[in-house]
Amino acid sequence: MTDRLLTWTLGAATLVVVSLIAVIAVFLLNESLDTLNRVGLGRFFSDSGWSPTMGRFNILPMIVASVLLMAGAVIVAAPLAVLTAVFLRFYAPSPVVDTGRRIIEVLAAMPSVVYGLWGLVVLVPVIAAWQQPGASLMAGILVLSLMIFPTITIVVHSGLTAMPQRYIEASLALALNRAYMVRRVVLPAIRASIAAGVTLGAARAIGETMAVMMVTGNIVAVPGDLFDPVRALTSNIALEMAYALGDHRGALYISSLLLLAVVILLVLINEFIVSNKCEY
Repeated sequence: MTDRLLTWTLGAATLVVVSLIAVIAVFLLNESLDTLNRVGLGRFFSDSGWSPTMGRFNILPMIVASVLLMAGAVIVAAPLAVLTAVFLRFYAPSPVVDTGRRIIEVLAAMPSVVYGLWGLVVLVPVIAAWQQPGASLMAGILVLSLMIFPTITIVVHSGLTAMPQRYIEASLALALNRAYMVRRVVLPAIRASIAAGVTLGAARAIGETMAVMMVTGNIVAVPGDLFDPVRALTSNIALEMAYALGDHRGALYISSLLLLAVVILLVLINEFIVSNKCEY
């Protein structure tokens, strides 16, 4: 009876979550359709610029900026997070492990506006001293890297902790040194956890608003290099939704729908990797 009740409870909770996602997707699609019918999808990628009040709806520069911010943050944060998780699991003494995990958990729970404020006050002036204007794609990547680093680290460390002990025992029985064991046995065995951590980090990076808005300069243009100002889709929605009307508002809903589609794509990629993982 208890197992059946638990099954029904978990099933109901899952249904509620899936239903909420479906409701959000339908709402965004419904708000976008009128603008899509009037403007056409092609103009969101081919217009001369982004100025909805003047009939220009090109969101491609903001899509490029969002993807570059996400990819750059993952490229910087993921290797550091994996190495940190491996260090905490196999190399660090117990006091360091406990302290390190608590610090990482605090970083994961820290509000994004705090990261943005640090980036604005500390990081942007440092970059500006090196290359003007400071508020740039580079600043956004570094702030997002710091934000997603603890998320990836926690997920990977959990995978390392859950890995069956027999993997390690078998490696020791074969007289493998620790570095070789980590590289050839441990990391391949937890690639599903690594993929899950990277997926969560990437989803947070592409969905982040406040911190990105504070440090990237918010200029709608395809960046020529890492030091150019950019505007992410999330920042554009936050900056303009309060006064947007008509097709302008519809275009912002289309941007939101696109972001949702990217997150769903990330989840599907993660599921593909997990479905092809080695079984314990």
